[in-house]
Amino acid sequence: MLKIVGIIFNKKSRVYNFNAMNFSLKEGDKVIVETERGLQYGCVKNPIVEVKEQNFKYELKPIIRLATSKDEHVYKKNVEDAQKALINAKKISEDLSLDMYFQDASFTFDRKQLLLTYLADDRVDFRELAKRLAGIYRTRIELRQIGVRDKAKEIGGLGPCGRMLCCNTFLSDLNGVTINMAKNQMLALNPTKINGSCGRLLCCLSYEDELYTELRSNLPDIGSIYQKEGINGKVINIDILRQKFYVQDQEENIHEVML
Repeated sequence: MLKIVGIIFNKKSRVYNFNAMNFSLKEGDKVIVETERGLQYGCVKNPIVEVKEQNFKYELKPIIRLATSKDEHVYKKNVEDAQKALINAKKISEDLSLDMYFQDASFTFDRKQLLLTYLADDRVDFRELAKRLAGIYRTRIELRQIGVRDKAKEIGGLGPCGRMLCCNTFLSDLNGVTINMAKNQMLALNPTKINGSCGRLLCCLSYEDELYTELRSNLPDIGSIYQKEGINGKVINIDILRQKFYVQDQEENIHEVML
């Protein structure tokens, strides 16, 4: 059996799955894990789940060890240094007249990489910036351009529903929202109605999309011809949640049909 545990790297991080190996872990435990970026200091978010190895398609990185008090001290020092690096990056970018807004900075636990995220309207030639930062911190520098969704996740705020933004509270996956989801739910394609605080499509459009898709499969398409139960006409409207539709016959009479 494969033991899978969910790890986060900060409070707003998405949950990443790791191989728990032979460790006994519970929510809140601090661990050192191996990632593609290098060693990272993380926190157990989801408890261990056991699955059959043949049912899991992806190879998981392992938990290296439980974090010690010394590891926690190193982690806190890295966080402090990353904030200083963020300030330095802002100053250097201003000196180079680069049009970019830095959002966050983080060192890997082993300090083999410094990652800086930024917002920019266009592509930025940051080679000189990366060169200067590498000269200061003697480590690999990665600059990653992020989108407005990531900015909203970091800053937070209230959504049109009156509650805190999903991305700022519990939502970790910010991808996969499309205009077809709004069309599938027969929403008015008005940007002020279907866009969130970030100016992009509301993430919550994806919450009920699967249900709407299933319910719509029972209903005829608008504009199709319906010929049953003594009714012969064109489908002019559908009510997805109530599972009914309306047919207009040649005499322009409207018939309500329930499934």
